[in-house]
Amino acid sequence: MYVLGISCFYHDASASLLKDGKIIAAASEERFTRKKHDISFPINAIKYCLKSQNIDIKEIDFIGFYEKPFLKFERVLYQYLETFPKSYRVFLSSLSPWVNEKLRIIKIIRKKLKYKKGVLFVQHHMVHAAGSFLISDFKKAAIACIDGVGEWTTTSYGIGEGKNIKLIKELKFPHSLGLLYSTITAYLGFSVNNSEYKVMGLSPYGNTNKKTNLYYEKLKKIIDIKDDGSYHLNMDYFVYHFKKKMPSKKLCELLGGPIRFPENELTQRHKDIAAALQLIYEEVLFKILEHIYKKTKCENLVLAGGCGLNSVANGKILKNTSFKKIWSQPDPGDGGTSLGIVSYIYNVILGNKRNFQLENAYLGPEFTDKEIKDFLDKNEIRYYKFKNDKELIEKTAELIFKNNVIGWFQGRMEWGPRALGSRSILSNAGNPEMQEVLNLKVKHREKFRPFAPVVCENDALKYFDCDKPIPSPTDFMLMVYPIKKKWHKQIPSVTHVDGSGRLQTIRRNQNPLYYDLIKKFGKLSKIPILVNTSFNIRGEPIVCTPYDAYKCMMGTGIDYLVMGNFLIKRAENLRDAWDSEKYARD
Repeated sequence: MYVLGISCFYHDASASLLKDGKIIAAASEERFTRKKHDISFPINAIKYCLKSQNIDIKEIDFIGFYEKPFLKFERVLYQYLETFPKSYRVFLSSLSPWVNEKLRIIKIIRKKLKYKKGVLFVQHHMVHAAGSFLISDFKKAAIACIDGVGEWTTTSYGIGEGKNIKLIKELKFPHSLGLLYSTITAYLGFSVNNSEYKVMGLSPYGNTNKKTNLYYEKLKKIIDIKDDGSYHLNMDYFVYHFKKKMPSKKLCELLGGPIRFPENELTQRHKDIAAALQLIYEEVLFKILEHIYKKTKCENLVLAGGCGLNSVANGKILKNTSFKKIWSQPDPGDGGTSLGIVSYIYNVILGNKRNFQLENAYLGPEFTDKEIKDFLDKNEIRYYKFKNDKELIEKTAELIFKNNVIGWFQGRMEWGPRALGSRSILSNAGNPEMQEVLNLKVKHREKFRPFAPVVCENDALKYFDCDKPIPSPTDFMLMVYPIKKKWHKQIPSVTHVDGSGRLQTIRRNQNPLYYDLIKKFGKLSKIPILVNTSFNIRGEPIVCTPYDAYKCMMGTGIDYLVMGNFLIKRAENLRDAWDSEKYARD
């Protein structure tokens, strides 16, 4: 039995394929179109899913969509009517996508895919819950779903047991923790539904003391937080309805200045506001979770929804609540909902027993050595072919140890927004200059942005103050933990300003080549930790194909590309001479 899941027309369009209860392929549309956060119908991701199994659309038994469009349209109409006639122009501009796409999803699926069977729709937060719980290793767990907004719901919780999920309570739009975070993201001059993680990364540069951070008290005026974690936003400070900018004039006055333009300097005031926002987010989150624990009496927590990407807060959950274990899928946000809908259809609607646990994120396209060689030869790109995996690991570890920046392109592309050792840029965490090199010469991004450390799971507790046992979401780079003080100066390029790191752990059974490379580098450097950042530049999706990888390397300061079994050195142009045989002899 095949089930295809589709998410699109809002942000982060994706497709996932389930076979007999097991997720076998999943990818975001952006990786194929090269449009970051592409919202369009994921035709390329769907074609990949089908091609991965050599099947056509006739063999798909069910197709599921990640939300109920008419219910969502009801909420959108409510927004515009509430502020009419101010919302008139924006309403007219947004009407066309609804009429031509969002409310016609069944017709679009049948037309684009030639699919003649029915399409199943499930409410957004239920899909979020299913996409995390049903592929976890928990037989029973409390479930918390927190995002911007689905159809109407912004925050919900429930419990999953076996193949069943029950959502118990919800908060509805416009009161949204996710939209609060997005509003301040917009105020600080970053893009909404894209750069909330930048605000999270900026927050440690601000004043993190609740008693002395002036903006913490100011922001507390716009949100009424109850003991059970429920909350109510003062809507005088928000504009969700008819303006492009979410912060209202009153919010700007409260925070002491206008909305920051992206090109303007980030002042200490901006950093303190980011810190205040993160403090409030964590305060509300922990109250919500503790209330859920009291109601469910379950020690296992499944975290779902876009707010599950707040790795700073995630790393503090087990220390600040009564939960003992935590799980989230690699893409808990809207991009991950195509995976959620296929799991819900198979396990809940069809009533099949769960027979799958997501142990790694490698669900995307892969390329054989022949395909890579054909690309290199066709474009007259010089390369050296490794004799075997042992040589590949040894030479790559040596290059990293000598402070070269490596583009790492191996196996199946990762599912989700994090590079996890398949489409990664790797470098020496012990080089104090590496953070600046990567930010300015490779990633072309803001100087304050931190880089993630990757370490083998069996070495993590030596270097990080992790929860014990180490939670599985660290495999997906979803947890930030303190780095032990004795190692701060030893791995400066992955130690954030507050002494923390957004940790990725790796187990050998997940990715043997990646694991062995880290271990080999550790033998050379005495510290088995690498910088791991996504293989892309600012504003572009993570690379998918050999062409994407080579193009990215040639436009950046990446020194070498290790792609499959081939080593390519960055040259000034395609025909630059490079004595690969000399490199092999050396």
